[in-house]
Amino acid sequence: MTDWTRVCTTSELLPGESTVAWDGDTPILVVNFDGTYYALEDRCSHEDFELSAGSFDAEDATIECVLHGAKFDVRDGRALCPPAYEPAVNFPVKVEDGVVWTRDDR
Repeated sequence: MTDWTRVCTTSELLPGESTVAWDGDTPILVVNFDGTYYALEDRCSHEDFELSAGSFDAEDATIECVLHGAKFDVRDGRALCPPAYEPAVNFPVKVEDGVVWTRDDR
């Protein structure tokens, strides 16, 4: 199992905000949806493009790829509309002592 990667403190990632952390060569998009943290690979499953370039909708827990408009549920990576049909890879998140951690557990 790989080691956990420090993302930030909870005070640095408020509800509705997102950030990108790197686990080795893997960029991981971490979002705070209503006080719960979720992590997805920062890559659209339709075309290799950064999801973090798009907008995170903190009301419906989605991220939209700016390249072609594919939307993903940040809670589980589900693709919600074409042109993406495959989910975005999601990763575990833990919060310990006010610090957010994630890891590429593939």
